[in-house]
Amino acid sequence: MSAQIINGKEIAAQIRETLKEKISLMEKKPKLAVILVGNDGPSEIYVRNKQKAAAEVGIETELFHLEEGVKASEIEQLIENLNNDSDVNGILIQLPLPKGIDSAALLEKVEPKKDVDGFHPYNIGLLQNGSDKATIAATPKGVLRLIETTGVDIKGLNALVIGRSTIVGKPMGMLLLQKDCTVTIAHSHTKDLKTLCQNADLIVSATGVSKLIKADWVKKGAMVFDVGICRNENGKLGGDVDFEAVKEVASYITPVPGGVGPMTIAMLLENTLEAYLKQNA
Repeated sequence: MSAQIINGKEIAAQIRETLKEKISLMEKKPKLAVILVGNDGPSEIYVRNKQKAAAEVGIETELFHLEEGVKASEIEQLIENLNNDSDVNGILIQLPLPKGIDSAALLEKVEPKKDVDGFHPYNIGLLQNGSDKATIAATPKGVLRLIETTGVDIKGLNALVIGRSTIVGKPMGMLLLQKDCTVTIAHSHTKDLKTLCQNADLIVSATGVSKLIKADWVKKGAMVFDVGICRNENGKLGGDVDFEAVKEVASYITPVPGGVGPMTIAMLLENTLEAYLKQNA
């Protein structure tokens, strides 16, 4: 029996509709400031998509598009101005930043209450401590929401997270630990990844390596969530998982595109509304 394909696009649309209804009842609308540095094509597309999605639910956005050669001190000053602007509820720094700019240092300058990406060390620390006050990074938050839609009780399951980034892998591992999974985090230096996969009841893969996860790597009935985005040898967009083969083995699986991706933007919008509500409590 083929796996149940989790339609992230459809679930994200439902979340956005709920956000739109809530925001429509608010006198003052949440506002998101977006900082984009340089002229990276994919980043510009991502920002346009985020602005479009925000507008659809009633969130106001303001884009600050800075030149490639801007000094870090100028970006810091902009962040400080936005931190002090009571009309701005969320600040998003579009990554990656141009070479030579320390993104970690800039992310730390964002006021934690306005950190809608969940990348500030303060929010990462709250998440690690299991606090419900943490702003959770959008992608792992979206994956967890997809897991919850299946209705499967994941308590006690062996969960494997492939990737250890602060954006996906590490927070994903923390979230699954909080749900009482037994969590393994694998990475580029992990030995015998295939065996780890074969022992996992739930796999979240975020490597960007096309078709890394093969059907014979996956335990029958495992849940598979593909965060990777890459192009295969034919230039077709796909993910870390050999989708057509693995769906014949797994119980649940997310496609690429149309799986985790739409959830990331939906969770960013949800984080922006939550930031607004916290600031206006």
